[in-house]
Amino acid sequence: MSTTTTTTTTTTDNLRDFTGKVVVITGSSSCIGAAAALEFATAGAQVVVVGRNRERIASVAKQCADISPTGLAGLEIVADITDDEDCKRLIDETIGAFNRLDVLVNNAGYGVSAAVTDEDFTRKLDQMIGLHVRSLIQLTRLSVPYLTKTNGNIVNISSLAAFHYTKSFGPYCIAKCAQDMYSKCAAVELSKLGIRVNTINPGLTRTGIMTQAGVPQLVSDQLFDKWGSKLPLGRPGDAREVARAIRFLASGEASFITGTGLTVDGGHLAANTDLTVDEVIANNLK
Repeated sequence: MSTTTTTTTTTTDNLRDFTGKVVVITGSSSCIGAAAALEFATAGAQVVVVGRNRERIASVAKQCADISPTGLAGLEIVADITDDEDCKRLIDETIGAFNRLDVLVNNAGYGVSAAVTDEDFTRKLDQMIGLHVRSLIQLTRLSVPYLTKTNGNIVNISSLAAFHYTKSFGPYCIAKCAQDMYSKCAAVELSKLGIRVNTINPGLTRTGIMTQAGVPQLVSDQLFDKWGSKLPLGRPGDAREVARAIRFLASGEASFITGTGLTVDGGHLAANTDLTVDEVIANNLK
């Protein structure tokens, strides 16, 4: 008489699979956030698409359904994450719909221009801290009870601006630096609850961030090409490349990674590449 033992092996595919998991992504109606929404949808996740533009949110939610293995459309939530009530409603609606939360991706953000001698520097700094730091803290706090139940994790989307000075973007640089430090604090304190917290620091990535901030499309395209040619890899990044890094940090493949920042920058930092912000951008963003 023989006994057969069945062993379940955790494969790479299993670790990358998000079937049955709920992923909230702020700022996911465009740019890196939209790419991340589609990346998670491809992996079987139930994605919560969050933004301020209802039409763009609906478009991304439909794209999620189109590529999801089981046809799951993204849950559409219009919210301003700098509003405390909207942050609470976002988490409440997610839990109300799915009764769980596995991954929180704090991605929403944009930059504003101000020199340190500008009269409105502190106002713009408050604006950047509110968007990139305070809202992130609020959403993290609200999510912790649910992430604890699922051994979930948080991925915060920062920037290379957290590491070095970017001309005329002091408020943004300061806020991103603070965001990175908060992520480390949260990673240490939430580890006892089984929650991992990591950061992605994207470099030059071709998105619509400049046009959304008022830079003409032609100027935006020319600058992405110009700057990208200076990088060691010779081109700007693609939002999908950042999205794949987000998915990795959120997955079981990164189960022993917390409190870490992952740069996705085409060699920018390694080469100390100078991508000085042209005056035309600063002028368009004021």
